[in-house]
Amino acid sequence: MKNLIARISLIMIGIIAPISVFAEEAVAGGLADAYKSIGLALGAGFAIGIAAFGGALGQSRAAAAALEGIGRNPGSADKIFTPMIIGLALIESLVIYALLIAFMLFGKI
Repeated sequence: MKNLIARISLIMIGIIAPISVFAEEAVAGGLADAYKSIGLALGAGFAIGIAAFGGALGQSRAAAAALEGIGRNPGSADKIFTPMIIGLALIESLVIYALLIAFMLFGKI
């Protein structure tokens, strides 16, 4: 797990570090707007990517825990199933909020 986190961190640093090139001041008149739109597009993309990754990770852990609980005590399946579905819906709603934020950022381009 630590190796995976280290790889993801290095990939994110490799993606985010070159963005600092776009942080220089605009020389020409329309260059600042181009940099702003690139930043907003990257922000929208990162919002969706990180939200989808986090939502999928959260849903997989919630489903695994629920299935493990049902496997240990099959009689509790009815009591575990409803809270699991509500929890999955709440996790998915956070991903949908990130999608809305990404559309709002993309609309400012």
